[in-house]
Amino acid sequence: MIRLVIVADHPIVRGGLRDTFANAEDIVVVGEAGDGAEGIKRAVALAADVVLMDLRMPGTDGVTATATLRERVPDIRVLILTTFDSEGDVLPAIEAGAIGYLLKDAVPDELMRAVRAAARGEAVLAPSVTQHLMGHVRRPSAGVLTDREKQVLELVANGNSNREAAAALFIGEASIKTHLQHIYDKLGVRDRASAVAEGYRRRLLK
Repeated sequence: MIRLVIVADHPIVRGGLRDTFANAEDIVVVGEAGDGAEGIKRAVALAADVVLMDLRMPGTDGVTATATLRERVPDIRVLILTTFDSEGDVLPAIEAGAIGYLLKDAVPDELMRAVRAAARGEAVLAPSVTQHLMGHVRRPSAGVLTDREKQVLELVANGNSNREAAAALFIGEASIKTHLQHIYDKLGVRDRASAVAEGYRRRLLK
């Protein structure tokens, strides 16, 4: 019997996942938690085989909880289940030790197969996640910003518009847009605010 702990901040999500596994003959939900810190405690105390972990939660997030669990109890398999599939979300989770990464639009049968595979120690990745990882491997400079891109990111972080950034760097506004797109691609984000947040997370910004 596979002992499963569900960690997600929304009670409705936890309830839906619990119902998903209610009729599984080889999977039993032994506990739930609403944040990463509580999830770590429950997973250890209840001797979980697999933890179904949300990514973004108040307090201790999924990446931090995953890394902590992998350090304390390496035999517990962490399977990320989230709505976020940008490279900036995927890579930190995998690096933290998650054995799998699925999206919340996964059908029940897919979730059950994933939990069984994780319990066997097999990696499980959503198709879009696989594409991100392959793209990252194929780009040696993935995540590494040039000096100019760092300057652009710093100006954006300080609230400058594209026009103001262009004037500050003595380049055209079109060049700023190109640099921003390269920044988005390298950081795995889609907009200015996310780029700035990721820049601070990666300590590219002070």
